[in-house]
Amino acid sequence: MPNKSPGGLRHVPVAVYACAPTSLAIREAEERGRRYAGARLWHVAGVWSDLDPALPISERPGWQAVTSALSGGMIRGIVVVTPAQVATDTAEFASLGVLIRERGGFLVDVSGASPVRRTPGQLGRRRDIADAASGWSPQVHAFEGGS
Repeated sequence: MPNKSPGGLRHVPVAVYACAPTSLAIREAEERGRRYAGARLWHVAGVWSDLDPALPISERPGWQAVTSALSGGMIRGIVVVTPAQVATDTAEFASLGVLIRERGGFLVDVSGASPVRRTPGQLGRRRDIADAASGWSPQVHAFEGGS
């Protein structure tokens, strides 16, 4: 499955997986996973979740669907909000990552992700571009106001 478009942008199909005891926590985790994937131009091919973190991962229906999607080539990566959603400790998370890599995929958690970086002056440049696109110019309006 190709992971690059002709323009060179990465469009990697991923799954967002969440496991939490409440629907609210699931929705928040899914949204955070989607934002993480979107910031990397990854295509979210599916979102799966489970409501019982006490179940072993191999018995969770949502996780089984994710691994089936990976095996079937539908996705190349799995995004989770925290390692605790799929593993009991960092060693188990690392082992799970190795297992997924052996199947041709990758596992990533967003807990250590930094917020979207902004460059100095980026907001101003975006405002100028939006103003130009709308036909509004601060120079023209300053001149009209001064006469």
